Amino acid sequence: MTSQVIPKELTDAEKKRLERVRGRRGRNRPSKVPARLVRTSAFAPKRRGLITDSSFERLYVVRGHSVVRVSGRELGSQHRDALYAVFRLSHEHEVIRDASEPIGFKRYMKVETTWRELLKCMGLTQHVNNIAALHFTFEDIKKVVVTVYEGDEAQLLAQYRAGKLPKSGGKMGNMLHDVEWEGLGLDNRVRVYYGEWSAAMVMSAKLVSLNADVQFALASDYAKSFWPYIDSFQRHTWVDEDRLAELVGRDLWADTESAQTRRDFRSKCRKAFDDMVRSNGLRSWRVEVRGDGRRKSHRYHYDHALSTQLELPIGTSNPKEAISTAGCPV
Repeated sequence: MTSQVIPKELTDAEKKRLERVRGRRGRNRPSKVPARLVRTSAFAPKRRGLITDSSFERLYVVRGHSVVRVSGRELGSQHRDALYAVFRLSHEHEVIRDASEPIGFKRYMKVETTWRELLKCMGLTQHVNNIAALHFTFEDIKKVVVTVYEGDEAQLLAQYRAGKLPKSGGKMGNMLHDVEWEGLGLDNRVRVYYGEWSAAMVMSAKLVSLNADVQFALASDYAKSFWPYIDSFQRHTWVDEDRLAELVGRDLWADTESAQTRRDFRSKCRKAFDDMVRSNGLRSWRVEVRGDGRRKSHRYHYDHALSTQLELPIGTSNPKEAISTAGCPV
């Protein structure tokens, strides 16, 4: 494997195309995010205006599920979709000599495909410009280091905010180990490598949708943030807006929020649920207003349109090893 970013064999036309796409990418020196705004989703619900500063670092919390720290840059909807496309395709194991390993080699999971198949999998137009954009998306993902912490959430947050390294167990690494390609033509071969532990890390953090067809069909970035969580609990029938806010990195009752921003958020939620119906993920949905006065909240009830048959996690061949998605919403 190689960490080379642009192969030497690229044609002049391909190099120029990469440079054109590179020039349209995000800003380098963004404003700092307010300290009170606790982000709890590792993928921002947007595609443009992402924070690309290498000093970027943020902790994302989904209560009862994961505490994840992302550093290197901010990730958006396009990065989530690219990862889902890789995880969706069939993989094989490859053993590679590695002198840094105690046993002299290391095992990786490898996905070998074409640019055309990746674009087709993501529902994108099969055009060379989209290949260039996907190339840079993979490059972005490789820059990011993800740390998944295990243990009591309140204690982890207290330690992190105090500037202390959490003492509990965890995993750290890149989501993709390496990406190789023969060229930037539609039918050129592409090889994407990721380790077993990396796949387990992403799955345990609930970053992968069980049904990618719906994920790629969604137009709303908010829907792309909500759907993986909803789809991972197919027997659930409702979700509170506080949970939805966590999934897009918001606290609806923080000092930075107002009645107007909450109305805007709820409008985005309604559009997201409409999008999930349009994309055949949900059959229907309705909203229930709970409580009185300023602190009233919204609960979104929905009817899942897909089969409740459980799909096995990556690397699992025995149904008994799969984690059940049954349970009550929290």
